[in-house]
Amino acid sequence: MAAKWWTDALVDQLLHEDAPHGDLTTEALGIADAPARLTMAMRAPSTLCGVELAADIFAKAGARAEVLAAAGARVAAGAPILEAQGSAGPILLAWKVAQTLVEYLSGIATATAAIVDAARAVDPDVAVVTTRKTFPGTKRMMIAAIKAGGALPHRLGLSETLLVFPEHRAFLADPAAAVAALGLAVPEKKVVVEVVSLEEAREALAALPDVLQCEKMTPDGIRAVCALVAAAGQPIVVAAAGGVNAANAADYVAAGARVLVTSAPYWAKPADVKVTITPA
Repeated sequence: MAAKWWTDALVDQLLHEDAPHGDLTTEALGIADAPARLTMAMRAPSTLCGVELAADIFAKAGARAEVLAAAGARVAAGAPILEAQGSAGPILLAWKVAQTLVEYLSGIATATAAIVDAARAVDPDVAVVTTRKTFPGTKRMMIAAIKAGGALPHRLGLSETLLVFPEHRAFLADPAAAVAALGLAVPEKKVVVEVVSLEEAREALAALPDVLQCEKMTPDGIRAVCALVAAAGQPIVVAAAGGVNAANAADYVAAGARVLVTSAPYWAKPADVKVTITPA
């Protein structure tokens, strides 16, 4: 089972958001105590995320749930992923929250896996990482989804990494000297410098950063930066960022990028989860 990245408080929050005063329809119909069974299955091939959280949501509502396929699993169309049993009240209460979470998170995981597969078909050791552009308030869920798809987070927030943007350099009298000093000021961190052109990459080389992050460059642009770094004889990693997706990931890796930085999975289409609820 995947490591638990959520809290009981999050489960309570999700249920309370959808049913702050209970399930009015189920209660009014008088069917809350009827025995029920729910199954979830994928309508298309998918990489899963959120199934364990969904099981916890059913359990918190008062049903019994079994995970049939774990986060990170690649499942075929029609594959069952979760089964819940208990009274109709708890199952109907948790149903839509659990289904929607699995759909959104599996959509992100599936899109991530497509980028990872395309990149690693060219170089099995290339790193695929995602930006901090998660929807505010949902970071823990979206990061869990990209990890299920085989990627890792590039930056979880401003407090953890050194990434120098052109917007930072605009305030510096001597950008190369200031960037070079970062390695001494914060020695346990790697220094990443974002550049948007070959000329900026050439200027940044003087600071000997650990990583040159090339923003919105074409694969040919990445190839030129890689040649520049090779000619300098420095062990600087070249990362491609901005516009990286499943369709062009292989081209960026073939051009020499050792890291692909992407936000694309965060806007993935949700997966389609089929839910069947029957009397037990």
